[in-house]
Amino acid sequence: MLEPHNRFRVLDGWRGISILLVMATHLIWLGPKSWQLNLTAGPMGMALFFTLSGFLITNFLLHNSSVTDFLIRRIARIIPLAWLFLIIVLPITDASPESWRAHMLFYANWPPMQTGSITSHFWSLCIEMQFYFGVALLFLIFKKRGLLLLPALCIAFTLFRVINGVHIGVATYFRIDEILAGATLALVYNDKLGRSFKNVITKFNPWLLLLLFFVSSHPASEFLNYFRPYLASLLVGWTLLNENSRLSIWLHNRTLAYIGAISYALYVIHPVFIQTWLGSGDGWSKYAKRPLYFAVTFLLAHLSTFYYENRCIALGKRISEKIRGQSASPGDKVGRGPKER
Repeated sequence: MLEPHNRFRVLDGWRGISILLVMATHLIWLGPKSWQLNLTAGPMGMALFFTLSGFLITNFLLHNSSVTDFLIRRIARIIPLAWLFLIIVLPITDASPESWRAHMLFYANWPPMQTGSITSHFWSLCIEMQFYFGVALLFLIFKKRGLLLLPALCIAFTLFRVINGVHIGVATYFRIDEILAGATLALVYNDKLGRSFKNVITKFNPWLLLLLFFVSSHPASEFLNYFRPYLASLLVGWTLLNENSRLSIWLHNRTLAYIGAISYALYVIHPVFIQTWLGSGDGWSKYAKRPLYFAVTFLLAHLSTFYYENRCIALGKRISEKIRGQSASPGDKVGRGPKER
């Protein structure tokens, strides 16, 4: 989360669900191959992950006009663990200098793809970082009015997918509509697109949305995959706007909140052991090790989150506050109330 006033408990639950879906896709057998459930759970988890990211980033910018503050906090959140992960795994894979550059500068998901077996999931972090700098540039040029362009960009990128016949992809231009759909939700939530959209969202049946979201994430659904970003956004939006519903209250679950809190570390770390003894074996011998695999991954994610990442985030906040304090005029500082300081 970005700021105390931006905390939405229901989103912690969705974050926990999103990482569980992604990890299940990569590490657990979800059913007969003909059902393609492993190929469905992953897109569902990532669509939720991107929706939450787009929502929170846009919501932050709507309440905070400092692009410098935004970028420092995002860099402090993403880069320390991402770079530590890369420093550990890229030498193991004997990565080329170009692969190092593509990963470290977050463009490894652009053709020719530079991600390898252990870094195959890194495409999503590339999209995240590219979105951060893209939306920061948009905000810098047009200020908060520039955020109103995000819904149009979302539709444009979806149409680009339709034109190219891409139901799901890892290149930014084939996937960023999932983040932009979350950004659009933030504009709706903050009444920047009119209150009528809020009223429409609250009238949907959440279980029907969940079913349609599942269908739109299934490879066999083909054309319906183009609606996945919007269904994920509608589902998350419904729980935000119906905070007293059973589904929203269930998403306040402490277990899900904890998993959500360590979700970034879980996502970055979870592929590391695939090529070790923990990930070795065939059939049931491999899956018999999965409880230990999950235990080790969760332990490392906990340690990373609370003893490494949180310190980096706190450092980013201190740097941001120091820069903000230096840029403020003496008159501004005197005129601020205690909460603003």
